[in-house]
Amino acid sequence: MKLTAALGLAVALAAAAASSVLPARADEFTPAQKQELGAFIHDYLINNPEVLKDAIEALDKHDKVAADAERQKVVTTQAGPLFTSKYQATIGNPNGSATLVEFFDYNCHYCKGALPDIAKLLKDDPNLKVVLKDFPVLGPGSVDAAKVAAAARNQLPGDKFWAFHYKLLGSHGPVGKAEAMAVAKELGLDMDRLAKDMENADVKTGLEETMQLADALQINGTPTFVLGQDLVVGAVGYDQLKSKIDSVHKCGRVAC
Repeated sequence: MKLTAALGLAVALAAAAASSVLPARADEFTPAQKQELGAFIHDYLINNPEVLKDAIEALDKHDKVAADAERQKVVTTQAGPLFTSKYQATIGNPNGSATLVEFFDYNCHYCKGALPDIAKLLKDDPNLKVVLKDFPVLGPGSVDAAKVAAAARNQLPGDKFWAFHYKLLGSHGPVGKAEAMAVAKELGLDMDRLAKDMENADVKTGLEETMQLADALQINGTPTFVLGQDLVVGAVGYDQLKSKIDSVHKCGRVAC
């Protein structure tokens, strides 16, 4: 699709180059002129292949700018569900001047790799708020684990949930309902209440809210972070996240 669009742009440029010898409007072209224009465009692109490269680069830049603008609009208009939803876990300083939102999956290898970075950020920055968004995209096991986690939050408000999250996300091997329930039991949760809370409509509503936010933000992988009005995709490491968070503390954006 992108190549087709770029080719269309390149053809338009080539046609513009021929505009001095051909009519300005398409409906004014004679069959002979259309044939002439087609041959001109073919020869032009063959002799100037860099035009296609330039067109693709221009299209990529345009698409990125448009996507960034749309994401920033979503961050502004959906600030409530994104930053202060009742269906999320909030760790750290609830009134911090920088908020790091993480879309994660309990079976995501890269999320597991980023877990120590998030822990260190929370330890090093008392003015940081971290919002955890269950985004279970890696299969039924991930969905089941997310449901257990949502129910567990009822018994582990605020920072108390971090112990559950850290233990489950930091575990080895596939994660599903059994693994999540085992962590909950190990932490002393009321298992009867947990099973009941898992059937609450709020669990489904919360997961649907996160899915809708991810779709609006064009998130298609984990981990993905929202910081300020920007998206940070992937496990980029402690240093990069810390630098961006420091900038948000300073000026409200990931780059001042």
